[in-house]
Amino acid sequence: MENGSELRARYNDINRGVYFIGTTPPKSDTPFEQVETIASKLLERVSDIDFDGLIVYDIQDEDSRTNKPRPFPFKSTHDPRHYSALLNQKSSRPVITYKSVVQSNADAFEQWANDAWQQYGVRDIVLVGSPSKNNTISLPLSDAYQTLVQNKHDFFIGGVTIAERHAVKGNEHQRLIEKHQQGCNFFISQAIYNPQATIDMLTRYAIECKKQQLKPQRFILTFSPCGSGKTLEFIEWLGVSVPEATSLRILNAQKPLYESIRICVNSLRQILDAVLPYDLPLGLNIESLTNRKEEIDGSILLYKLLRSSMEKYLAQKELENLMK
Repeated sequence: MENGSELRARYNDINRGVYFIGTTPPKSDTPFEQVETIASKLLERVSDIDFDGLIVYDIQDEDSRTNKPRPFPFKSTHDPRHYSALLNQKSSRPVITYKSVVQSNADAFEQWANDAWQQYGVRDIVLVGSPSKNNTISLPLSDAYQTLVQNKHDFFIGGVTIAERHAVKGNEHQRLIEKHQQGCNFFISQAIYNPQATIDMLTRYAIECKKQQLKPQRFILTFSPCGSGKTLEFIEWLGVSVPEATSLRILNAQKPLYESIRICVNSLRQILDAVLPYDLPLGLNIESLTNRKEEIDGSILLYKLLRSSMEKYLAQKELENLMK
């Protein structure tokens, strides 16, 4: 895998968007040779769209995070590092690998990071903390960042941002600034179905950065289409806030999947319109939360629509800068 500099260079150019496809590794009971076929199939599906890289998630059980039963039973997956390496080799594009530091200690995590770099060619990592307070054997996120920053390999490090958390606690913008001080160079949101929560958080962050004379870091906004009541249940189970009217619109639509796509496009437009006054570098990550063919195809259509909205926004911003 190439070193992280390619992604870094793109991130540093605030006049362009960065565009990702998000995916999860196949279930751990999938035979190795089939994993390769799945990777090829995914890349074939996205072969006619122009994207900068892929994001591979690290799926945890997280049953202690909420009292609600999980809509889809939890199944462990293949090592995200292995799947990232496969996708990188097959696509020759950068791959961001998520790593949950839950149930890890400092030594085990250091070993994980060294193997990630040396054996799997992983260069770009997003760290995820424990979603639950009950986790006794969890490496604190700040320690995990410190371990990666001090590691002999020059990882490009990102973090997760949760607008819903801002809506409740009102301090997500401060957490983001702290994470940047700990070594975070970009942030990826969880799936957005409540644009106002994201607008509030981004606005607060942009103003705080200006006040402290800090350079804002890149935000990658995640969108996922939703084709059924079951998927919607899963989205909400993951902690994504879906306003009542939005879920009713999706569930009562003749074609829920396409209604959810319309909602996502509208959400991005609202976000872009609201953050236009601020110099926030943005990006997009489009994921399908299920492996249903219809939802995967829907996510590709969604990608095309969202990317064109983002390009229009960037062109508008460029024009405004020229007129200043």
